[in-house]
Amino acid sequence: MENAGSSIISALGAGSGVDFISLASDIAAASFAVQRQSAETRRTALEAQVSAAAQLRNAVTGIASALGERIRTGDLAPRPQIANASVARVTVPAGLSPRGSFSLEVTQQAQGQTLVSKTYASRDALVGEGTLAIRFGTVDGASFAPDTARSALSISVTADDTLATLAAKITQSSGGAVSAYVATGTTGAQLVLKGAEGAASGFVLEPFSAAASPSAVAGDLSYLAWGPATDAGELRAASRDATFKLDTVEMTSPTNRVTGLPGGFTLDLTGTNIGAPTSLTFANSTDAITSVMGDFVAALNDIVAQVNDLAAPIGGELGNDPGARELRRDLAGLAGRIVMPGAADGEPRTLADLGLVLNRDGTFQLDSARLNRALEASPDAVAAMFTTGPSGVFATVDRFARENSLIADPGSLGGSLKRFETQIANSDERLTRIGEQQDALRERLTREFVASERRVAASQSTLTFLRAQVAAWSTDDN
Repeated sequence: MENAGSSIISALGAGSGVDFISLASDIAAASFAVQRQSAETRRTALEAQVSAAAQLRNAVTGIASALGERIRTGDLAPRPQIANASVARVTVPAGLSPRGSFSLEVTQQAQGQTLVSKTYASRDALVGEGTLAIRFGTVDGASFAPDTARSALSISVTADDTLATLAAKITQSSGGAVSAYVATGTTGAQLVLKGAEGAASGFVLEPFSAAASPSAVAGDLSYLAWGPATDAGELRAASRDATFKLDTVEMTSPTNRVTGLPGGFTLDLTGTNIGAPTSLTFANSTDAITSVMGDFVAALNDIVAQVNDLAAPIGGELGNDPGARELRRDLAGLAGRIVMPGAADGEPRTLADLGLVLNRDGTFQLDSARLNRALEASPDAVAAMFTTGPSGVFATVDRFARENSLIADPGSLGGSLKRFETQIANSDERLTRIGEQQDALRERLTREFVASERRVAASQSTLTFLRAQVAAWSTDDN
């Protein structure tokens, strides 16, 4: 599409015969060529530095992430072993590492209360209008101790409610505290109510019939009343807590899922073993620790190789970068970092105590003999170093990664990356300004050339007129 200057020159007949539009564009481009080339070259170099810094940062954060994953869910994750698997299932939440051995004797499993109502003709039998209250507490023999901190359920029962619809209302309104259904047996339909596990989860039924003369017969809500003092066989299972002994210490739990145990492990009680305690063991995996240390050394050497390449004094994208220099220093001091500040005398405290050795060329190697001595002398202390807690190998490597990735620190890789990205943004702004200045110069030159073209066209018109006049005079003279 022609611009205004091109249209004007075309209308004037391209008087001079020169393509001033192309000329203006070429002059403007040549005027800013050096600046544009310099900015583009700088931007390309910055992109290479961003890539190099990001590569090193990702390598550093990656080693911490991989180590944490192996501790939480990999081969370093605790593997509990229970001799009698029918008694309980053992689980360990991610990030926790219980150690040692325990004895476990389960004397009673937790259970919820089960009530079975008197018989109705069918599941569609009307139960009677009114309000059914369910109060929670502890049922002990013929007595009931209400839990005053727990609100009673109040269920509105309409004249159209059947045994089946009442069961649905109880389940829905209780929020899981009581589940109800209708069972049809040989004697008729019965309402079955099951409470949550735990001694304090027992309950009584207190109906308030809307009938003018309430009576405990089928079709009147009063028929569903139940309390332990008037029990006539409706109570089929009493609510109770689980009881067990851990290392002979008697304990209770309102549910069969037991938490808050030493080291954070969880028990799901599945059976009893009265008088026959079973063993529960969290063994230290020395092979896994040795394997992890070998992989850790290999990963560190990979980072060292990348630093040597990307931060080489000659030809390296990060040859004079403070973040890369800081990473070199941190790598050199990694073996001596204190991993366990609270370690007892003679127990391993540093990565060097686990066999990490720094070579003269900046690479690492694993002193397997030293690691094996630590594993033999202090197996529990070494195992304690491989957790996701505030101290240990993971915490140390994680801090190492965070320190080198901190954006707010101009001397870290994170700070270098932020600086390079800011400089790229500045280069983009500079290129934009150069483009705007180049366009402005091209437009100004175009306007000036258009004006010149007008003058040339006017001169050619005058010259044509004069030539015609001279020719006319010459004719008259003849």
